[in-house]
Amino acid sequence: MFCERVFVAFMALAASISPVLSAPALDLAIEQRAITYKPVSFKTIYVPPRNYNKPKTLYGRTVQLADGTLLATWENYSVEKPLVYFPVHRSTDGGNTWSPLSNITDTVNNWGLRYQPFLYLLPQALGSLPAGTILAAGVSIPTDLSKTKIDIYSSINGGLNWKFLSTVVSGGKAVPDNGETPVWEPFLMVYNNQLVIYYSSQTDLAHGQKLCHQVSSNGLSWGPIVNDVAYPAYARRPGMATIAQLPNGKYILTYENVGISSPSGSGNPVYYRLSSNPLLFDSAPEFIVGANGVYPSSSPFVVWTPAGGANGTIVVSANSHTDIFINTKLGDAGSWTKVATPQSGAYSREIRVLSDPNWLHIISAGFLGGDNYVTNSVFKVPGV
Repeated sequence: MFCERVFVAFMALAASISPVLSAPALDLAIEQRAITYKPVSFKTIYVPPRNYNKPKTLYGRTVQLADGTLLATWENYSVEKPLVYFPVHRSTDGGNTWSPLSNITDTVNNWGLRYQPFLYLLPQALGSLPAGTILAAGVSIPTDLSKTKIDIYSSINGGLNWKFLSTVVSGGKAVPDNGETPVWEPFLMVYNNQLVIYYSSQTDLAHGQKLCHQVSSNGLSWGPIVNDVAYPAYARRPGMATIAQLPNGKYILTYENVGISSPSGSGNPVYYRLSSNPLLFDSAPEFIVGANGVYPSSSPFVVWTPAGGANGTIVVSANSHTDIFINTKLGDAGSWTKVATPQSGAYSREIRVLSDPNWLHIISAGFLGGDNYVTNSVFKVPGV
């Protein structure tokens, strides 16, 4: 969770800024192609220059396009000024090799795009946005960290060019202390023909931090704020929401539960909720992720794959472990297993189910306070 940041670091703009594409339709040059996956173990995607400020990189995120291409981005801590941005790198061979593609730059605030990027491929048309549009959400913050905005940019040509779409929500100073009012950690998905954005908010002074969402029919205008996890105890700080759909019609929401300890005594344990409606998590029961007395903590990420059994497999990653935690019983609280991976741990390490759902991809961009670089691994779903 962002509340764990204990440093102030700065990012800088790359040498060039990608032009904005204004075409109204999706670039149809993207073609379907088969990807043959093979194991990748702790492969380097990007090593930042020596003059970057620590932690240099954080918070890796990916998206896979219809043709199998993988795009990756992350927080990039170069020296300002120019303004900070989210770099985009591309792999066309299943995550084995990567090359720079573009930069997502702040074109509206003159602040830069600083924290917590998230990439999402629209599975259907939304307003004037065609199916296959790539959305990039992230937190725009000025150099003095005095303000926060969650902004969304879009690309209709495979991530080569990016155009500002909308501001979802604005907040205050980008400091993760109770009493401050920032917004962070966006996550996007489509549900019931609407785009839903989940995020962590400190703007509600009744809560140190809460999880909430807003919905949009076009990606331009956004509905009211709806709570997803908001505890009566002010000091509780649920954060870093991620969601996956399960085959029984339910959705799983994972989050770090800052302000309490797990049964083993570790802080910020990973909790989850199950709901048949992903807009109604606030009333859903919550459970803790744990396997044989081991409880992951901090910055979780969840996915579901149909591989691994009749119910498929829920996969959860967390900051505390290089291992993943899997569940083949639709989230049954007593059915979690810890499984090793070839990938290093990281602050908010992302898992992705690849186009062949027997394979998983993990991207890591390092730990808070580290001297980081960006890496990935590709491996088969446990039990496949």
